[in-house]
Amino acid sequence: MLEIKQLSFSYGNDSVVNKVSFSVEKGQVISIIGASGSGKSTLLKLIYGLLDADSGELFWNKKQILGPKFHLVPGMDYMKYLAQDFDLMPYVSVAENVGRFLSNFYLKEKANRVNELLELVEMTEFANVKAKLLSGGQMQRVALARVLALEPEVLLLDEPFSHIDSFQKNRISRHLFDYCKKKGITVLFTSHTPDEALMFSDEIIVMQNGNLIEKATPNQIYNFPKTEYIARLTGDINVIPTAYFGKSDGNVLFLRPHQIIISYDGFEAQVVKSYFKGNGFLLKVKFCESELFVNAEKDYFGKIKFKIKNLT
Repeated sequence: MLEIKQLSFSYGNDSVVNKVSFSVEKGQVISIIGASGSGKSTLLKLIYGLLDADSGELFWNKKQILGPKFHLVPGMDYMKYLAQDFDLMPYVSVAENVGRFLSNFYLKEKANRVNELLELVEMTEFANVKAKLLSGGQMQRVALARVLALEPEVLLLDEPFSHIDSFQKNRISRHLFDYCKKKGITVLFTSHTPDEALMFSDEIIVMQNGNLIEKATPNQIYNFPKTEYIARLTGDINVIPTAYFGKSDGNVLFLRPHQIIISYDGFEAQVVKSYFKGNGFLLKVKFCESELFVNAEKDYFGKIKFKIKNLT
């Protein structure tokens, strides 16, 4: 189990991580989301031992994780950390980069392991290409293979798919997380992409201004967000005063586009714009003083009527 207890860190007078506490079970996949500057990347560096915390403690299976003040070479040997700069050796081949930390005493086993990992990230055909000749997305895939080479107990990934083409990203991310689940590797990763966090996480941690403000399942985060900030991090959201629906409690509703259903009766709205999404349309509509986004199976023009799922 990974345990983080009241962890704080600052750069000079700027507090970046504020008394963060949480735990992660072995084999769990945890995503960390938040606006830029919320402390996500710094939190990963603290967990890996690249930074010394101002206060608080970290433990993996009861072993304390310490920073560079206590280690000649920062970082913990049972963890692997993938930063956003990839840290590849530019003038050696892809295969050599992946096998960088593997023993040369067992060359056949090393070659098999490298091939296995290159297949995982779909880079087999580039095995003999120098890293400097790769695109940014290809470098990121090689870096992913490299951090898995020694099969760490804990894998820390900072925006691990940010440079990979969208048509490959979903497939490679599925391969990676399925592999980690099969091997029982504990994964923490940061992301600005809602689909990644929702699809692959057992739980999601939400950071805001250095504070951990929520830790919950993807279903809870997406369907029952506690604040507008949390809701907007995980996809399109409509923020609607309940007064529009005849209530006087002063509250607002956080509604996803799929929770607003076009019907033959109900509340009336004016279609402002329609966006084709491939499997349907996203309508922007004017309702009272708000602009809402609504999912639709077909295109609409003019006025529509809608109902809200589970509105009581």
